[in-house]
Amino acid sequence: MSSTVAISDEIFSKQASPGFSFVVGFFFSFRVVIGLLSARVLGADPQTGTELNLGLNFLLLFVVAFNCLGDVRYSIGSMFRLWSIRWVFFFLVFSCWSLAWSGTASLSTSIAYWGAMAADVAIVILLLRTEPAERVAYPFMRGFIWSACMIAVVAWLMPVQRDLRLGDEELLNSNQIGNLCAFAFFFCQYLMRSRKEKWGLAAAFLGVTLLRSLSKTTIIAFLVSQCFLLLRDKSISRRTKIRLAMGAGVLVMVFWGLIEAYYVVYTNAGNQAETLTGRVGIWSYVLSAALEQPWIGHGFNSIWKVVPPFGDFEARHAENELLQQFYAYGVVGIGLLIGLYGSLYRQVRKLPRGSARIFFVSMLLFFVVRGFAEAEPFDLLLPLWAIVLISLLTDQIIRSAVDNELEVPARAIIPAKVLWPSPAR
Repeated sequence: MSSTVAISDEIFSKQASPGFSFVVGFFFSFRVVIGLLSARVLGADPQTGTELNLGLNFLLLFVVAFNCLGDVRYSIGSMFRLWSIRWVFFFLVFSCWSLAWSGTASLSTSIAYWGAMAADVAIVILLLRTEPAERVAYPFMRGFIWSACMIAVVAWLMPVQRDLRLGDEELLNSNQIGNLCAFAFFFCQYLMRSRKEKWGLAAAFLGVTLLRSLSKTTIIAFLVSQCFLLLRDKSISRRTKIRLAMGAGVLVMVFWGLIEAYYVVYTNAGNQAETLTGRVGIWSYVLSAALEQPWIGHGFNSIWKVVPPFGDFEARHAENELLQQFYAYGVVGIGLLIGLYGSLYRQVRKLPRGSARIFFVSMLLFFVVRGFAEAEPFDLLLPLWAIVLISLLTDQIIRSAVDNELEVPARAIIPAKVLWPSPAR
């Protein structure tokens, strides 16, 4: 009887948890467009869209927490074995503490944004406590991909911006579209490589949308990461590599006229923040301001509506991830950034030599390169929830590889008559 109950519980968990993981992945991607839809479709003001986004985020945390009540497969203590998880915790604690001295324009708003960032991490941890990492990660990635493809369709249907790029300058800019497409593209790659699932069409659509977004830094970072992957991954045949390179070349040729037209607009854009000249101005100001409080920084969310506008542009962040952390948290912020990315890189390096290790290194390389000219106002470019998910997913892969290595020698010392008993006489 007990075995029957155990089997039914296992079947129920396999059905319930993947569904919630899919919904979470879908929401984590789809929330990028909630503000746009609330303003353009419902006619609400942008503030209402932000409040709706935050409200849904906290509601999802409540639903996931309620669903995950009961037996726990993995304790928080076991997760904290990984240094990357510890660094996520350190970042959350210090960023929360920095609210005490933050020069933010609105303390209540900043608390809400910090709570949403912490809620993302809590949601992923709650899911991973109840199921193995792979059983959570795979449906999560599928939901994220489906949502990203829907947003890409919306981006194609929207009127282009004045500089010919996709999106809406205020509510869904081209950098957000490009980053979302690149993130979902990596998830497609992982599912195709590890699960042999057919996401090629979705990956192609996301790649084309990424190029059409004309998000310069994102495209450059994506090309660097993919070149690294193709050059280092020996599991991909030379024939496939040649086909992918030719396909990329044809795609660039198709969009070459658009790229030339955008280049003309870009070079004549004056000192706007999207140009290199404009970014250098932002970097110079933020660096000089950061040096005024070099040890603990200006605190969480201390740029948006605080730093004076640069012409017609009001900066939300420092346009450089290292500089953003230095401005917000000082030298401590630089240490936190190095600790987060460094610990995750060491975790990935523990993977067995092969395509999985190369894939995760290429993914991390994408965010590092993108960080030279992009940043996030609250989180990292590689979000904290993603660091938690990747850390525990790679840890499970490492443990499985170790168990497989130990199983063979253990089997080898078993007497032959035990493995193949002689027939009874």
